[in-house]
Amino acid sequence: GYVCAIRAAQLGFRTACVEKRGTLGGTCLNVGCIPSKALLQSSHHYHMAAHEFANHGIKVDGLSVDLAAMMARKDKVVSGLTKGIEGLFKKNKVTYVVGAATLAGNGQVVVGDKTLSAKHIILATGSEVTPLPGVTIDEKRVVSSTGALALPEVPKHLVVIGAGVIGLELGSVYKRLGAQVTVVEFLDKALPFFDGEVSKQSQRLLEKQGLKFKLSTKVTGAQVGESGVTLTMEAVNGGAAETMEADYVLVAIGRRPYTEGLGLEAAGVALSPRGFVTIDGHFQTSAPGIYAIGDVVGGAMLAHKAEEEGVAIAEILAGQAGHVNYDAIPSVVYTWPEIAAVGLTEEAAKAKGLTVKVGKFPFMANSRARANEDSDGFVKLIADARTDEVLGCHIIGPAAGDLIAEVVLGMEYKAAAEDIARWRADWAEFMKQERVMFDRKSKNGPKPTNLRALVAEATLKNDGSVSLVLDWSTDYMSPQALVLAVNAPITPLAAHLLK
Repeated sequence: GYVCAIRAAQLGFRTACVEKRGTLGGTCLNVGCIPSKALLQSSHHYHMAAHEFANHGIKVDGLSVDLAAMMARKDKVVSGLTKGIEGLFKKNKVTYVVGAATLAGNGQVVVGDKTLSAKHIILATGSEVTPLPGVTIDEKRVVSSTGALALPEVPKHLVVIGAGVIGLELGSVYKRLGAQVTVVEFLDKALPFFDGEVSKQSQRLLEKQGLKFKLSTKVTGAQVGESGVTLTMEAVNGGAAETMEADYVLVAIGRRPYTEGLGLEAAGVALSPRGFVTIDGHFQTSAPGIYAIGDVVGGAMLAHKAEEEGVAIAEILAGQAGHVNYDAIPSVVYTWPEIAAVGLTEEAAKAKGLTVKVGKFPFMANSRARANEDSDGFVKLIADARTDEVLGCHIIGPAAGDLIAEVVLGMEYKAAAEDIARWRADWAEFMKQERVMFDRKSKNGPKPTNLRALVAEATLKNDGSVSLVLDWSTDYMSPQALVLAVNAPITPLAAHLLK
């Protein structure tokens, strides 16, 4: 929402942003991505000092955890960033209104005793923690991700319900700090929506670090006592109930759209059966003049996806060509090693009926990884077998969250796997090896069927056709100095755009 507000103001709109929390930045900055990353970084330093420094010839005596100081650092990071957004609002002349907003119809929004009027209203209310039937979250012993970011002590035994991104990240934090961590998951694998090979490898590596997994298990109840929680659970496919004791329980089974108190029904804003605000391809809801973006409309529940949608709708309303490429939105799990993904998984590509080729290369064979003693994991690249276009990339390994950016950029430009293989820089060296693995899997090597052309010049002619001048190359041929001129019919719309 704040990104959308700033972009709208930059484009000349008089803009107000209503936020009831009292601090800007939404879930991500206040009680999500940022505080969790701060704790992940701090706990990673502690784990390195306790378990890995000795291998590098560094001896540390008297090592201990000061959880209060760690939490204070996390809070300072969050506070500084939220105040920074207030500064950006002032710089860009965005009016900041504190309070809960309700749609009143006719382009009006009520916030307490104030009524705001606007030609365009954009809903960016995000999401909230999905509750689990039979388990009451009190943010003391049974906590959501919000409560887990502010525990008063390192648990002796933390049970995490849900083996998704949030559960594994926060479970990793407290495992590094000394807790016993058990992850209970309804489905039969960790990170169930990631690539299958990545899911299996991530579970193995986290188990190696000491996390325990109890898969295909559903939690049916939680009884809170003075010093802990007794969970009742049973196998998904049936079986006797069992109990598990923990001093803290983290419920991390997902998030749901936040629409409470917005007055959507009265305003004529339709919801999907799962409670998401329904929109068209330009973020327009069923009510004229009301738009929606981010978690509240569904799709990937990621802050950077919502930000892209915020920029896009602001530009669309300003008459520009706002657009979001949903095929190139990365996702990162900040465990260690990190896990990153973009595009199609191998399973999804095959389910679409695509013929793909898959290249996989282990970090164990990367010199930088070996030198750093960070050689767990692999990179998996998925490309169209016919065109060589990159369809997806899945990484588990050191700096995965940084490395995935190369592939995201490549996918934005419809890069071929060969293009990515030509990039060269330390960690990224394995990308070259990915392409090599493609070629080794082919009995006859790569076939010179992939013609790649760059439009060097486009000229609209009087007869309504267009003359294109192309620089071209194939698998076996470097870019050619000569050019290929093509005359092709062109639609009236394309002609207008060329003018």
